[in-house]
Amino acid sequence: MASICNPSLSSLPKLESSLNPSRPLPRSNRVLKPRHRHRSVPSIPAPRCRAAEHSSVPREGSMSVDNLRRFVDLNAGKWNGSFHQFDARGNLLHKISTKLAASSYGEDELISLIQTLYIKQAQSSTLISEHDEEPEWAEYKIKETNMFTIDKYQQLGFFPDERAFSLRYQTAGMLETVLRQGVLGEDDTGEESPKNLKLPSRRPSIVCENCLYSQQADTRARAFHIMDPKGVIEMLLVFLEERGNGLSVPPSLENSEGSTNRIMPFLGNWKGRSVTKRSGVYGATLAEADLVSLLQMDERGQLVQETTRTSSSGKVTTNVHWTGTMSDNLITFDGGYQMTLLPGGMYMGCPSNVAKSVAESKSFHLEFCWLEAPGRRQRLVRTYDVEGLAVSSTYFLETKS
Repeated sequence: MASICNPSLSSLPKLESSLNPSRPLPRSNRVLKPRHRHRSVPSIPAPRCRAAEHSSVPREGSMSVDNLRRFVDLNAGKWNGSFHQFDARGNLLHKISTKLAASSYGEDELISLIQTLYIKQAQSSTLISEHDEEPEWAEYKIKETNMFTIDKYQQLGFFPDERAFSLRYQTAGMLETVLRQGVLGEDDTGEESPKNLKLPSRRPSIVCENCLYSQQADTRARAFHIMDPKGVIEMLLVFLEERGNGLSVPPSLENSEGSTNRIMPFLGNWKGRSVTKRSGVYGATLAEADLVSLLQMDERGQLVQETTRTSSSGKVTTNVHWTGTMSDNLITFDGGYQMTLLPGGMYMGCPSNVAKSVAESKSFHLEFCWLEAPGRRQRLVRTYDVEGLAVSSTYFLETKS
């Protein structure tokens, strides 16, 4: 699949890395203010990510104020939805109701996006009540996004026309807070490894968000890869959100499909187009290409994929052949790339071991795919250089033929 894996990624345009060390990143800004029926959340130490030790890709032109404004407008509003935690094999561990309020202040190059996340707090196991009480919502202030942070730290990969973006997080603090408040609630004692709850590493090597917007409704899916300090996938997290007044039932992912059902929608012939852009709000387009891909399963249950990529000029054509095996919801391809099938027509792909890729001086990719409707899918791929710096993002739109 990448297509359903990443064979097509091996032919993405190669980027010149520029890795000038920068000073350590500041701690994540988490100012928490209690409101009526909302419980403030204790601060969590914010470690530095490995990739945070480098500056972003050098500018190729002036930063785009228009792109920043479009990014802010795309995110603004009230979002209602659910947060899902999966292990690396696609098993649903926890589902938590969330709300997100996003707005802006300032103008032109001084515009900033401010966001507050509300987490439905788990009820205390020691609380005994004869009546159903109104739920408590923990409040978490997300670090604001502006012209400086979006380029310097978050390394934005933005596709305004396609309505998709990739971001880097300095820590997994926000995600840890969602899990602590949504699963433990008032029973959280702050211990580092609470019972029956898998938390992100305090020093993750990579925290990457890939966001795809629905082409049918005002809905979006935000998928997070979290890699542990050794560069191995630790967990997969997905927010599925709908923008509106919150009167409708929040969207969520059902966990009923077996592995066979999860793979079936991706089998067959796919055709589409890709666009690759550099990281940063200026987002210079590097390459466009046409893609044709065939994914099939042979009589032995082995996955076989053939991908052909043709540059927009028609001068360069690349053919890639990959084979893989499937165990439950986990697909492992030759060459050390793995893909986890999730409910809702989604999958997330990554190297089996990022540290090994870096040690072998190989670039690597993190991928999120959303097949929202039968025969039509969007994919977003974040590309990292040999030192773990996000250098580009690629958006794919494909239809089944």
